[in-house]
Amino acid sequence: MESPADTAFISVDVETAGPNPAQYSLLSLGACLVFDPANTFYVEVQPVTDAFVPEAMQITGLDMEQLRAHGLAPEQAMRQFSEWVLHAVPGDRQPVFVALNAAFDWMFVADYFHRYLGRNPFGHKALDIKALFMGVAGTDWDETGFGHIAKHFQIEQPLTHHALEDAVAQAGLFRKILEEARSRARP
Repeated sequence: MESPADTAFISVDVETAGPNPAQYSLLSLGACLVFDPANTFYVEVQPVTDAFVPEAMQITGLDMEQLRAHGLAPEQAMRQFSEWVLHAVPGDRQPVFVALNAAFDWMFVADYFHRYLGRNPFGHKALDIKALFMGVAGTDWDETGFGHIAKHFQIEQPLTHHALEDAVAQAGLFRKILEEARSRARP
């Protein structure tokens, strides 16, 4: 199974210093092609503000001082990600941003793309894995977390809160959901 002929699904995950890009920084970003999960991108980003939510930092395991010293400047990080997207997706296909809770990851990625590059290679194309699973499995919203979806497909794989590892894991779940959706659609 692969993406439709005109589409390239890209699984994206971010780790951040807090709940919104207006007040908090994007700290790391991981991505992979959904149907070629070995084709990956990962970057750690210098914080743009000192603000952070202690629980967010604890979950990510990232350190603000280390990121200030060794992370890429946001413009450089987003330029590299844009270049990876454009290189990973053939010119006749459109990249589609895929994430588990796309609303969260998308707001940081879209904000940083527009703020630092003035453009977003995804345009306005984002697909939420949780919503897709809810529709395919006929489940309630509170049963659309990573753990619920993994259990549904009998996959034992926890989220690590490392952006690249989680992007790859999400891609696997997304492929399973699409497979189930397509099998249900066949006569």
